[in-house]
Amino acid sequence: MGIVVLTMKASVIEMFLVLLVTGIQSNQEMMKKMKRPKFTVPQISCDVRAGKITNVEFIVKCPPGCQDPRYHVYGADVYASYSSVCGAAVHSGVLDNSGGKILVRKVAGQSGYKGSYSNGVQSLSLPRWRESFVVSGETARADQSPPVPGTAAQPVTVTQAPGTTAIEAAHTTLPKPSPSAGSTASGLRPQPAGQRSKDLGEPALWKPESVLLDAGFVPKEELSTQSLEPASQGDPSCKVDLSFLIDGSSSIGKRRFRIQKQFLTDVAQTLDIGPAGPLMGVVQYGDNPATQFNLKTHMNSQDVKAAIEKISQRGGLSNAGRAISFVTKNFFSKFNGNRGGAPNVAVVMVDGWPTDKVEEASRLARESGVNIFFITIEGASENEKQYMLEPNFANKAVCRTNGFYSLTVQNWFSLHKTVQPLVKRVCDTDRLACSKTCLNSADIGFVIDGSSSVGTSNFRTVLQFVANLSREFEISDTDTRIGAMQYTYEQRLEFGFDEYSTKSDVLNAIKRVGYWSGGTSTGAAIHYALEQLFKKSKPNKRKLMILITDGRSYDDIRIPAMLAHHKGVITYAIGVAWAAQDELDIVATHPARDHAFFVDEFDNLYKVVPKVIQNICTEFNSQPRN
Repeated sequence: MGIVVLTMKASVIEMFLVLLVTGIQSNQEMMKKMKRPKFTVPQISCDVRAGKITNVEFIVKCPPGCQDPRYHVYGADVYASYSSVCGAAVHSGVLDNSGGKILVRKVAGQSGYKGSYSNGVQSLSLPRWRESFVVSGETARADQSPPVPGTAAQPVTVTQAPGTTAIEAAHTTLPKPSPSAGSTASGLRPQPAGQRSKDLGEPALWKPESVLLDAGFVPKEELSTQSLEPASQGDPSCKVDLSFLIDGSSSIGKRRFRIQKQFLTDVAQTLDIGPAGPLMGVVQYGDNPATQFNLKTHMNSQDVKAAIEKISQRGGLSNAGRAISFVTKNFFSKFNGNRGGAPNVAVVMVDGWPTDKVEEASRLARESGVNIFFITIEGASENEKQYMLEPNFANKAVCRTNGFYSLTVQNWFSLHKTVQPLVKRVCDTDRLACSKTCLNSADIGFVIDGSSSVGTSNFRTVLQFVANLSREFEISDTDTRIGAMQYTYEQRLEFGFDEYSTKSDVLNAIKRVGYWSGGTSTGAAIHYALEQLFKKSKPNKRKLMILITDGRSYDDIRIPAMLAHHKGVITYAIGVAWAAQDELDIVATHPARDHAFFVDEFDNLYKVVPKVIQNICTEFNSQPRN
């Protein structure tokens, strides 16, 4: 009996030991599973900039389509933190346009970043920037790859936001991706009742203002990340000098005026305002216009929005024409922040219709290189049109009557729908036809040698040269205008600046010029051109004289050449065959190397055309546009 009891006790003890060992093994397996959480690589959008992420090193997943030029990249190999993370990855060749995972490492700022074209992405140049980053393709799964050598011991910390306590800041330490730093389902924030939970198998889209959740860190709502980068320099793809002419007349009322201000705020928010991008100023008009703030007053969207909020209504009539004239003469000046190299855009907002005429003021604005847009809100009904001072005023005001520059809004409560279309058009600098350029802002007078030494055949070659040059310019009554005269001992005006306003008419007029024959009095020809051609030049036009001759002048050229220079006429001297180089240098504007050209025979004149155009544009681009 005792033996049986002992045997039963031994069996019980044996079963207990087996259960104990089995339990320990199961517990160890569970601990292993708990210690090996799945690492989820966060997905970011193409427009996320490296400076918005405070981690020194991180792995992210880029979506397809980041080769798009709207995602700006600055530099090559080493990129400014103002760059799109994913755009830089495509530029560097780490990713193609289909997206994927990348490893990003922050490095010190550079004294300059040089742009280049690579892998379908055109990166831009940028001056000194305080922070840089490099991209690599070491994107193996974070739960299988070791931490980056030399960095595993360094935690990544979100910059402590103003007003954050030391205890809150202590919770923002993020370990770098490593085998022991993963995210688990238990680390997720609880979903509010009635809200659909996200599929945990899909990577969440990371927002620019959030930190990377690659270590199971749960951010507190009261804690905000602080960007390491300086304030935005503006969107360089929308570099325009923009003036809003807002209607402050009494008829608009306080409520509509507030809607108008909200519209300006929305535009400022949409535009990335900054010194390298668009700049914005506001002029309010009633009886008379007044500048609320100019182009150089505010250098970012936030400050512009704050300034708009402070604008109070002036009252009075709705004298939009007077406001356009004011903007042309005063607003777009260097003193007020006009940058010269940026297109000038004026957006005129009017409630109903103006109480003065806009046609003449708008014509002067166009000739000064101002691109006028017109937004008409609650325009005149058929019964009200009898009260309009100037019918069809919008078409008389805008830069071009092709519909691009005019926007009509049925009522004030629909005005907000115009924000995106307007911003898109204003930033489309290739279509801003009224901007002054080297090809659309001059009065060009050709002074043609018709002496006997030229001959009939060579004279036709000279006319072809004149036509080839004219063909390069944008010709209209408000753009570049062409005039021509011929000289021997005497002078003859072939056609003046105001005679032809289309390119085809100018080219046909050149073809009709007849060969004269005679002597060569170049000095008298220059004097005649100043009196008969350039005296009728518009004051806001650049005056260009292009003189073509094949021999030495019989009269003095020094005094007429000095007089041309004194009157602000830029002279290009083209010599052929027997022309004297010393005379060409005297006639040409200083420096002569940029304004005097010589070819040994008439058939080589065509070679000079691109050189002359290049020098005209180089000289123009070195001067302020207005």
